[in-house]
Amino acid sequence: MAANSDSGFTADERAAMKERAREIKLEAKRAATRETGLADIHAKIAEMDAPGQVMAKRIHDLITEAVPDLMPRTWYGMPAYTNASGKAVVFFQDAGKFDSRYSTLGFQDAANLDDESGMWSTSYAVVKLTPAVERRIVELVKQAAS
Repeated sequence: MAANSDSGFTADERAAMKERAREIKLEAKRAATRETGLADIHAKIAEMDAPGQVMAKRIHDLITEAVPDLMPRTWYGMPAYTNASGKAVVFFQDAGKFDSRYSTLGFQDAANLDDESGMWSTSYAVVKLTPAVERRIVELVKQAAS
């Protein structure tokens, strides 16, 4: 995962940027519907290794059950969910995406996670799904989409 001296980005990072450019072109050519978004997410999950697939499927189910109004789509080649304005609220990044030791549940600035302290988390390492972790994911996604 060494950085390329020409661009400063790893091959995986460059691939993610190319994937996002492909997504933007594809979105311009076809109507963004729940069905096309779901198909894209399921295709991305199918590309993951077995442990990543299991986690991604379960997180997808948790998100879509918790806030069915979020629109599924891919974002930089990852499963993501957008608000009514089309802004990414939450995304899942499989550990294999950038050869990381953990998967990530991340939130973008459209997420309503602000709290009174003036500082809050925008991403969470997910190494395994337990009932407590699943409850926390549901709480975060509901708050983010509120």
